[in-house]
Amino acid sequence: MGAVVIIPARLGSTRFPRKVLADRTGRPLIQHVWEQARRSGAERVVIATDADEVAARVQSFGGQCVMTSTTHENGTSRLAEASTLLGLDDKVIVVNVQGDEPEIEPGAIDEVVQLLERCGAPMSTIATPIPSDAIFASPNAVKVVLRPASDGVARAMYFSRAPIPHVRDGGDRGERLLHVGIYAYRAGFLRQYAALPPTALERVEKLEQLRALEHGFEIAVGVRAVSSVGVDTPEDYERFVDRWVARKRSP
Repeated sequence: MGAVVIIPARLGSTRFPRKVLADRTGRPLIQHVWEQARRSGAERVVIATDADEVAARVQSFGGQCVMTSTTHENGTSRLAEASTLLGLDDKVIVVNVQGDEPEIEPGAIDEVVQLLERCGAPMSTIATPIPSDAIFASPNAVKVVLRPASDGVARAMYFSRAPIPHVRDGGDRGERLLHVGIYAYRAGFLRQYAALPPTALERVEKLEQLRALEHGFEIAVGVRAVSSVGVDTPEDYERFVDRWVARKRSP
């Protein structure tokens, strides 16, 4: 494919500080993400960080690391700098895989790349059906509503932490979709995005992808069943460790 996966990894997570280095499985969380990304069809996997400690751990397991600024307000901005430091051509597809997704499915990485190759949108992502009312109601779960497009690839209308769409009068509630936080962009658009001013809805919802929509850019969305779970809290990490241990014990 020629795509490059860049994994932003910082130590200062609010809900779970230093989570990318949590290592109860015998390897740091960021290594699990890196190993999953390397199973995709991407040509290259790079970790972008602002911490020497993270860089040292990445080098210890043989990963490639690029050092970025400590001032980035989100992962997309960090990727924009990393793409420049790596000297990536504007047309190269860059995939943003979050550093707290140790079970990210390699197929999801391949799909966002294929979506971008199939359509004219500058950015692509993934959504999956929401399995429960509790997840639909949770502000920690980002929802997305879509519109069809003439090229057969759906586009995002809006992302929200609120339950959307809201069914006012009961009846058929339609398709409820959870946003999976993986993105692909052409490197040129990635750098263009980083230069755009933050927007009102981006700030209110704390969702960086809304900056692209508010500035009039399309986001292509593929819908697929996704079972991977991100690690936001220490409790999430404990559940991941339990799953990892169980898989190791399985014949």
